Amino acid sequence: MPQYPGSPYPGAPGTGGPGPQYPGAAAGSPAPPQFPGSPGGDPRFAGAQPQPRPFVPRQAVAPDDLDYRHEGSRVHLAGHQRGADATAIGQLATQIPGALVSLAVVSALALGIFGTVVGWLVIVAWVASGALVFHRPTELRFARHVLKLRTPLAEERARLEPIWREVTARAGIEANTYELMVENSDDLNAVAVAGHVVGVTTYSLNRIPSSNLAAVLAHELGHHTGGHAWAGLLGYWYSLPGRLAWAFTRGMARIALAVAGVFSAAATGLLILFMGMFVVAGFLVAWYITIPLMVAPYLLAWAGRLGELRADQQSAALGFGREMAEVLHHFQAEEDAAKAAAVSQGKKLHEPSGLARLLSSHPDNYTRLRALEPYLQLPR
Repeated sequence: MPQYPGSPYPGAPGTGGPGPQYPGAAAGSPAPPQFPGSPGGDPRFAGAQPQPRPFVPRQAVAPDDLDYRHEGSRVHLAGHQRGADATAIGQLATQIPGALVSLAVVSALALGIFGTVVGWLVIVAWVASGALVFHRPTELRFARHVLKLRTPLAEERARLEPIWREVTARAGIEANTYELMVENSDDLNAVAVAGHVVGVTTYSLNRIPSSNLAAVLAHELGHHTGGHAWAGLLGYWYSLPGRLAWAFTRGMARIALAVAGVFSAAATGLLILFMGMFVVAGFLVAWYITIPLMVAPYLLAWAGRLGELRADQQSAALGFGREMAEVLHHFQAEEDAAKAAAVSQGKKLHEPSGLARLLSSHPDNYTRLRALEPYLQLPR
């Protein structure tokens, strides 16, 4: 899942693209592919620093190898076009404590600044503003100005739309339900945003085979049909006032400690003691809010990892299992190359701690490939 700007919660709105190669892969698993510009697997690149991928016209390096099963044929639309699976519902439930804190912050400010009548109008407007997550023009503005996505160029649309139509036809989804957008980036990635936006990087669009691009797009479609994208953004929006208030409080505490430190160590100690007592008192009085707030980042990260596995399996269910595995192998190859480059430069590698892994919104590449194993078996 994508990390939204300023979000302290792993797995806040949206969704990321696909990662790895692992020991003991199922028989028939695809070998790690060599994408144009990928250093993975080539001994000439051992210990080399990966270089930025230059833009290359797609005709030179991106073969159109997709099996267009539905080209020119009638598409049978599914009766259920989108919904909210267990992952999306879990995301929303986990964000409830943060939303309540935000409601308290908005209420206090609105009533304190504007008075009763206008203040309540402000509160109601904030509560109703969540509907903008499903308002297409607002989504597009958010995608353009916050996520830096843009409308595809004519040649980009000519490549992207046929692949997208094939992906949505296999899923029984109306292709025009979603807005295709592009991010200028040298990373292989894509993103599902709010209710109607699917973004893809220029590298993904121009440099990988059509079948692999279809797998990536099917992954993002899985986030949309499962409700992961809109649930994540809705939770992010309603918890934003609370996070801003917490950031402001921490900033003021740092300033107060800096000022106290100018006078004496004793003043600093007393201030720290006072702050500690205030935090403990707040924790004990409102434990039913504070405990869920402390646990929320871990639950959101877990929901994010589950959502990625579900989206991978959605891609595989549409017939892109092997292609999805190839993309994951590509991620692992780049990760291994980056580690080799760091070692060659004398840098010490630090494996993520157990706590860091619990806060990761994406499963590691090995886990994702293992989950795809049932889709990689060769037909008997």
